[in-house]
Amino acid sequence: MTVLTVVTSGMSSLAAAEDLAATKSLSDVVPVPASVVPDARQAFQLSWRTVIFTQAGSAEAARVGRQLADVLRPSTGFPLPVVPSVSAHSGIALLLGHADPRVGQEGYQLTVNRSGVVIRANAPAGLFAGIQTLRQLLPAKVENKHRQSGPWTVPGGRIVDFPRFAVRGAMLDVARHFFSVAEVKRYIDQLAQYKINQLHLHLADDQGWRIEIPGWPRLTSYGGSTEVDGTPGGFYTARDYSELVAYARSKYITVVPEIDMPGHTNAALASYAELNCNGVAPPLYTGTDVGFSSFCVDKEITYKFVDDVIRELARLTPGEYLHIGGDEAHSTPPADYVRFMDRVLPIVAKYGKKATGWHEITKANPSTTTVPQYWGVGAEDAGMAAAAAKGHQILLSPADRSYLDMKYTPDTPLGQDWASLIEVDRAYGWDPGKFLANVPESAIRGVEGPLWTETITDSADIEFMAFPRLPALAELGWSPAATHSWPSFRSRLAHQGARWTVQGVNFYRSPQIPW
Repeated sequence: MTVLTVVTSGMSSLAAAEDLAATKSLSDVVPVPASVVPDARQAFQLSWRTVIFTQAGSAEAARVGRQLADVLRPSTGFPLPVVPSVSAHSGIALLLGHADPRVGQEGYQLTVNRSGVVIRANAPAGLFAGIQTLRQLLPAKVENKHRQSGPWTVPGGRIVDFPRFAVRGAMLDVARHFFSVAEVKRYIDQLAQYKINQLHLHLADDQGWRIEIPGWPRLTSYGGSTEVDGTPGGFYTARDYSELVAYARSKYITVVPEIDMPGHTNAALASYAELNCNGVAPPLYTGTDVGFSSFCVDKEITYKFVDDVIRELARLTPGEYLHIGGDEAHSTPPADYVRFMDRVLPIVAKYGKKATGWHEITKANPSTTTVPQYWGVGAEDAGMAAAAAKGHQILLSPADRSYLDMKYTPDTPLGQDWASLIEVDRAYGWDPGKFLANVPESAIRGVEGPLWTETITDSADIEFMAFPRLPALAELGWSPAATHSWPSFRSRLAHQGARWTVQGVNFYRSPQIPW
């Protein structure tokens, strides 16, 4: 695999920078494809005559085609009609079936010659992944919302591409600071471009409760009224949450909701006195300390409450997993923690879902269908090794590698540094399949980049902390280990800078990357 590095000097105009950022090779994309065979003689150029053909009879393929047209029409000015077809034609064809068998349900094959582009996949999710690659094969200015001058050239050759791990995820903490539906949708759009397929929403914590639950109105009217630093909070109605789930699903991203328990529960405890062992509601909390709150393990009202919450989340969430937290329960005695989880885990199963939780959950007695999410610092954890030996699949979020709220450098204006400073090379420089001692790659479900929001207040902050580190994590989760190369990645990542500039993404211009 060859990645062309474009060396620039003395170029100051944005137009020149955008031209140089245009993709010159099929392998100049993030995540890097599994297999690339370039053919410089077979480049294809979009024109007024280009048509987007989609698999006849497939509403989802047609929807993917319309999403591609929505990206390409404003900048090119071309009509790009979306037309059903049973075979490849001159133009851009999005076809289901007869793809390379290696691509599975999320992969694709992409072929470019002078007459057009053909993307084949076994499932619509693969077509969607393919059009994300196609976007990156066009000049960065294709992302502009206003008409730009061409040419619009796609480099020739063939890609066969598929994910290494089942999950490539991102977590957004909407409890410490609340983010609107529009802000979360913006993040979903950004995640989808890098083949992220899971959005973990941290919906409740000490500082705020963000999802309405029938029968418990004070959770949102009172528990959701504030956030860190005491600024006004907010919450999602059932309709808001369903809108987010549907929007994510349209981008082939599954939402995994989290209600952290038995700790990180002050917002709920402040809303309902009866959830406290002493029957006294504590005040709302707007600080950033952890580990001081706990549900009352001995009260039956606790389990009625949890049952109501899980039933509602299960009703609203089509994905197979619900996240029940379980971390930093320092105020819950170990024996009580086990008793609590032994009551709660069957409730998740009762409503047809599988449980996932932070890695402390393995201290209880979860079934092997439960996915522990490792957030520790370092590459050794006896509990995770034991869980893997029992048959658990583990989701990797090592705090010193993948936590997107960590500072890049000591001078980073946002974020924290308790786990590590994480520059781009550190975010990229680990192998999920070999990271945890005595945990084989076969036990790794995937990777996730959590973004905790103690210091994050708006979309610009989210973008500054997530980009460019989230694409690094996306590549680790998608691309084969053999393709991972820091020199290659930093060169390919540099191409993304012009694209983000056009999109208005407030990314961190790491000095490690030749932007």
